[in-house]
Amino acid sequence: MENSFRIRKGLYLLFLLSLSGVVGVSVRYSLPEEKKSGSLVTNVLEDLKLGPGELSARKAQLVSKSSKHYFQLDTHSGNLFVNERIDREALCDQTEPCLLLSKIALEKPLEIISMEIKIEDVNDNAPKFSKAEFNLQIPEIVPINTRFPLETAQDMDLGGNSVQNYTLSPNENFRLDVQSDEFGSKSVDLVLVKPLDREKESQFGLTLTAVDGGMPQRTGTVIIKVNVLDSNDNFPQFTQSEYKVKLKENSPRGTLVSKVEAKDLDFGTNALISYSFRRVLEKISNLFYLDENTGEITVLGPIDYEKETSYYMNIKATDGGGLSGHCKVMVEIEDENDNAPEISVISISSTVQEDSPLDTVVALFSVTDQDSGDNSRTSCSMETNLPFVLKDSGSNNYQIVTQSPLDREKVPEYNITITATDRGSPRLTSIRTISVKISDINDNPPVFEKVKYEMQLWENNIPGLLMGSVQAVDLDEEQNAQVTYSLVPGNASGAPVASFVSINSETGNLYVLRSLDYEQIKEFQVTVRASDGGSPPLSSEVVVRVVVLDENDNAPFFLYPLQNSSSPCNDLIPKSVEAGYLVSKVVAVDGDSGQNSWLSYELLKATDPSLFSIGAQNGEVKTRRPLTERDTNKQRLIILVRDNGHPPQTSTATLNVLPVDGFSDPYLNIASVSPEASEEDGSLTMHLVICLAAVSFVFLICIIVFVVIKMHKKESSFITALPQFPPVLPEIPETGVDSQSGSLSRAYHYDVCLTGGSLSSEFRFLRPLIPVYSMGDPNCSGNHRISSVSQETPEEVEGRKPSEQRCGTLFDCELR
Repeated sequence: MENSFRIRKGLYLLFLLSLSGVVGVSVRYSLPEEKKSGSLVTNVLEDLKLGPGELSARKAQLVSKSSKHYFQLDTHSGNLFVNERIDREALCDQTEPCLLLSKIALEKPLEIISMEIKIEDVNDNAPKFSKAEFNLQIPEIVPINTRFPLETAQDMDLGGNSVQNYTLSPNENFRLDVQSDEFGSKSVDLVLVKPLDREKESQFGLTLTAVDGGMPQRTGTVIIKVNVLDSNDNFPQFTQSEYKVKLKENSPRGTLVSKVEAKDLDFGTNALISYSFRRVLEKISNLFYLDENTGEITVLGPIDYEKETSYYMNIKATDGGGLSGHCKVMVEIEDENDNAPEISVISISSTVQEDSPLDTVVALFSVTDQDSGDNSRTSCSMETNLPFVLKDSGSNNYQIVTQSPLDREKVPEYNITITATDRGSPRLTSIRTISVKISDINDNPPVFEKVKYEMQLWENNIPGLLMGSVQAVDLDEEQNAQVTYSLVPGNASGAPVASFVSINSETGNLYVLRSLDYEQIKEFQVTVRASDGGSPPLSSEVVVRVVVLDENDNAPFFLYPLQNSSSPCNDLIPKSVEAGYLVSKVVAVDGDSGQNSWLSYELLKATDPSLFSIGAQNGEVKTRRPLTERDTNKQRLIILVRDNGHPPQTSTATLNVLPVDGFSDPYLNIASVSPEASEEDGSLTMHLVICLAAVSFVFLICIIVFVVIKMHKKESSFITALPQFPPVLPEIPETGVDSQSGSLSRAYHYDVCLTGGSLSSEFRFLRPLIPVYSMGDPNCSGNHRISSVSQETPEEVEGRKPSEQRCGTLFDCELR
């Protein structure tokens, strides 16, 4: 990773040096191939005449033009080491010289040093034949000195390390003739030195040895089997001694390259010709196919102009008698636009700050095309709707720089698409995308979700209760976007804000610290500040309005009459008042507000409920009817006031109303009792008497039915004393009703549920029309009467029979 970074940096420095026109020196070295990694190549300090440590001080960078990094420069000592094993044959094939080009870039001052390292061949490859065994068919009539071409051995080494000589195993009939052609390649011919006699010897086994010139020498061998044939005196002859053809690269497999043709004047099997490659490289046999019967040469493998521009091959035609003829075929490869431009990034800034100035270099890259001519000429472009622009630096080098301000909050990352197009036909295009992230700076303060917050809280709350939360968002990222909350110091209702509210610095939750009373504080405001974690930090504030909601926690309070007064409140009214007379006005207040403070009045209890009424809304106590002589001289009213809360709160107050004579009121009209009023009272008394008689009658019927049922169950007869009703009204006995006493007989007093004062007022002038007697008892006399209820003890009431109690209850319900 560190080496990759240094290489990128070196390429970038090399590019700057080429732009600035700095001219450096050039040094050349040679190095044998197959050196181990870490082997010393040279010391550049001595060659460049630099002092110790100068390379490190000037930030020397070794930049290689190849994709692999074969060398490593120690900037402290100046030693140049082998970083990776070098195979000259894999690197340069048969090209000579084999050069590795590198550059050393120095700073302060800028200087570039070109370095050529020649890779010298070593004898690391032995000669190799394409086959382990060759078969030769030679007619016996072949004259002496006839030459038979043999396939040469291939050696990947060059110069003196390549094949230098061939030797043949000792024999009497053949010798070797080694020759070199104009291209420097060797040809080996087997020469007949003694006539063949098939009858003496029909087959020969020869060993051909190829020897190279390296140290130590390496050899390769092949077995040559020579079969002696019967006479065949005509050799195959090609129609052309040399064929020249052109072939487009990337031609599909099976494409016809050329067709060679040879003729033989012999007949029969001696005239049957087969074609084969003669002394061709292995790569040619992998690229082309020769039909041995037709002589057609077709494409077998991929044809690439960038690897080889032409091919030479020798074709051998062999007849059925073993005679052969030869020709040459030269194939020229025509270039096709089959290589798209390559985009190589030299240097790139993966992150760019959003406050970077204009013309900041973001990336540095080059464009190359392996094709030739117009096919290798390229043009480069990129998208125009980005804050970046593409600049041509020459020599197919380009740089991407900023052309407008950057804003990470709008676009945090850009994918820059680079398009490179060549000028071939058809045009080929390469696309590469470079990702550039915009790094954040603290340029955005936190922003609250609302301009103003309002939170509601019921009074009498629990301390520590969550009221709500505020939220602020910061468009920055990471540390710059971490928001913390705090309260701005201030007062609320004369006390510090911190005594009412606390805030969670991370979540923004607001908590009330103490129980609030709506009657003391109805609302207050606090200011919350949100600060980010940038440097310097940015902040914003928002006002939070806290509204205390009222609960129905205050009972109504009477202003009049006073509840806690030691002396009772007495109101005087004249006895001659009429219905609707305003006796008094009850006034109450409630400490709550809103619906909780709406009050309503009602008369909870009164000495005579039919005499007074109270306004439900205004609390005005008025008479419902005129006062009569039967009304008591002191009316006690218990007034209840109820608010409209949930649940409602109530309070009661006692008001004493005292009817008096001679009440001086200039606005009171004293009205005398007229005879018409007396007639109305008499009519009312009559109706009451009738009702009481009916109720008594029903009560007696119930008693009779009960007794009959009991007697029927006991199967015994009882003598029932029926009540006696005198024809005329006698004098009232002592157990009857006194018209002046205002009390009723036992039958009438049985209704004990009437409100106080009603009996004496409503029935004051009532006389009983029908005396009521108790039912007869076998042990009692017929004229015995029931005593009044005021004389009955509680023990006697409890000892009464259940049937009597039920009847009394029924009677009581009927009277009501």
